[in-house]
Amino acid sequence: MDVRVIVATHKAYAMPSDEMYLPLHVGAQGKASIGFMGDNTGDNISEKNATFCELTGLYWAWKNLDAEYVGLAHYRRHFALGRGGTPMERVLTKAQAERLLHGKEGILPKKRQYYIENLYSHYKNTCYVEPLDIAGEIIREQHPAYAAAFERLKTRTSAHMFNMLILRRDHLDAYCTFLFSVLFELEKRVDASEYDSFHARFFGRVSELLLDVWLEQNPFPYAEVPVRSMEPVNWLKKGGAFLLAKLTGKKYKKSF
Repeated sequence: MDVRVIVATHKAYAMPSDEMYLPLHVGAQGKASIGFMGDNTGDNISEKNATFCELTGLYWAWKNLDAEYVGLAHYRRHFALGRGGTPMERVLTKAQAERLLHGKEGILPKKRQYYIENLYSHYKNTCYVEPLDIAGEIIREQHPAYAAAFERLKTRTSAHMFNMLILRRDHLDAYCTFLFSVLFELEKRVDASEYDSFHARFFGRVSELLLDVWLEQNPFPYAEVPVRSMEPVNWLKKGGAFLLAKLTGKKYKKSF
């Protein structure tokens, strides 16, 4: 089975040794080499990385990789199975992916559950919601079949997050065609320079919610795999920032 998964990174970092993975320097345009393939080759949007984040890697993979299944992981976050060993030793292997894909057409992260709020309210509490609202306007205008699924973000409490996926080529083509048509139009309507560098990355955050909007209209059998961080996560600090955002309206200032 031909499976290729890019690992989006902006810095030198330990990478999985499995042949399935291709480390990709995202935002490579105009930057010094870090020893990995750059997303500024072939058909690319590398120059948009400051606001599109890992999506410049997804775009590059969509346009430049010729494989039966194509995916995206992050240097700090990976699909992972098992509990023994180090986080890197638990990263999904090609052999495991092939077994999971038997009778399936993709691999997605295990859904993240939001227990005390819905997806829309979580976004509104932690980030500036205007770009998400405008993305909804674009969908209603240009992709009306997806409008009802977008509105359900206001009642749904779980989602496949992190922009991580492994999809059969035809599904990847369909999803990326939808996703980037919305994001490129959003880019025309919202000036990212109005936000600080953290919140200007709203394209990557909006896209996290659009995956399930698209999937709801284009269902297919997929496997879900847990996502593991390669670094310790300070859950106390993360939880505190969330509560502060929810109770006081203070937006996030950084990723956790």
